[in-house]
Amino acid sequence: MKIIIIGAGPGGYETALLAAKRGVETVLIEAGPVGGTCLNEGCIPTKSFCKNAEFIDQLQEADKYGVGKLDFKLDFSKVTERKNAVVEQLKSGVETLLKNKLITLVRGRAFFKDVRTVSVIPNVPSSETQMESEPIPEATGTFPPAIPDPAGQKSPVPQDYTADYIIVATGSVSSSLPIPGADLPGILTSKEILDIDHVPNRLCVIGGGVIGLEFASIFRSFGSEVTVIEYCKDILPRFDTDLAKRLKQSLGKRGIEINTQSQVTEIQIKHTGSEEKTEYEITFLRKGKEEKVVADKVLMAVGRRAALNSLNFSDAGIETHSKGVKVNEFMQTNIPHIYAIGDINGQMMLAHAATFQGIVALDHIMGIPNDIDLNVMPAAVFTSPEAASVGLTEDECKEKGIDVKCLKSFFRANGKAVTMGQTDGFCKLVVSAADGLILGCHLYGPHASDIVQEACALINRKANLSQFQSIIHTHPTLTEILQSAIHG
Repeated sequence: MKIIIIGAGPGGYETALLAAKRGVETVLIEAGPVGGTCLNEGCIPTKSFCKNAEFIDQLQEADKYGVGKLDFKLDFSKVTERKNAVVEQLKSGVETLLKNKLITLVRGRAFFKDVRTVSVIPNVPSSETQMESEPIPEATGTFPPAIPDPAGQKSPVPQDYTADYIIVATGSVSSSLPIPGADLPGILTSKEILDIDHVPNRLCVIGGGVIGLEFASIFRSFGSEVTVIEYCKDILPRFDTDLAKRLKQSLGKRGIEINTQSQVTEIQIKHTGSEEKTEYEITFLRKGKEEKVVADKVLMAVGRRAALNSLNFSDAGIETHSKGVKVNEFMQTNIPHIYAIGDINGQMMLAHAATFQGIVALDHIMGIPNDIDLNVMPAAVFTSPEAASVGLTEDECKEKGIDVKCLKSFFRANGKAVTMGQTDGFCKLVVSAADGLILGCHLYGPHASDIVQEACALINRKANLSQFQSIIHTHPTLTEILQSAIHG
């Protein structure tokens, strides 16, 4: 058996490693650096920024802990340097893991020659070091793709690869708004803001989802005046409404201005000068009234979309829809030997979702049964304070006609949180009124992203309230927030 995997992000490279562990020969194709969006321009570099932001927040409260007269200055070049070092360390680790005799890592742009053959135009230049530093342009949807050769040499000859099965894991790209000014120079995406060389005095974030709020929180800690503009009624539209409203209040207390039910209509350059002095005027409608905000930098954070231009899906007869490649519960496309995992299928744009979809696909290919429930998918927002969620929300239960009761507890009553000085936050458990099954857990507060995993495990194993109540928690710990909610 032989498998081709297109895309070496978390879904692609983790699946290749698992296949190799099981003795399956794999060809892994990647046009850019291994690790995909998550490692190079998403989860990991953002969390590096989060750590810097957290440290700054702690320094600003040092006097509360008896450490006075602190005088510090943020050297943003070192913040960026640390972020790059973290990325390089992890990327190097992935590169090492992929040096497996059963994995052939092919660097270049792939396209379908037919349903069994994938052609790859090798990257130019051929030096691996140069390839790692060269940005890979977004695919245009033209196939075979034209790869520019800076040396003026002949275009590289495509190399063909065939396999019994093909797994597509080509990820997603940042979305934008179809409004005047959205393509102005200096309008940043989540990729570009990670490479910014200074902290803007005023940052306007368009989009109050996970990406937008994380950067809003980070740059507020760095010292920016931050304004968030969100189209929906609440921030984090897919999260529990109660959680979203409370988190909005918490971020507001930190000085982040959040405008919900607001539609951005135009972005204009108000003043043209050096890059640092250029100002942007963002116009938006809020409850029918036109308002404006001026910022030094604008972050477009209105979500991501499946990279449907990454491959010639229609030429191969692979069905797609507006959200991505169509797949069934086993991640199979309409062509049985071709699978699509991760962001490209548009189901759940999370790195860990891609990884586990890859396991589902590989297990199906190899005829191995599993009990992975992709509907129990935890999600976290690394703001300050953090937010996390798993399972059904209260509103989703109402829509499905499920009678539930909601159990809540608050970090202000948690001993460990009080000693940490981080008492802002709450926990909400959604429980079936009929049989006590735990259906959802939603919380914000210190280490919410870690705490939610306990609830995730129990929801996954279909535990009920009685079983949850019998679990002993260490005292004093933050996880007692769950115990407090359980016991009411």
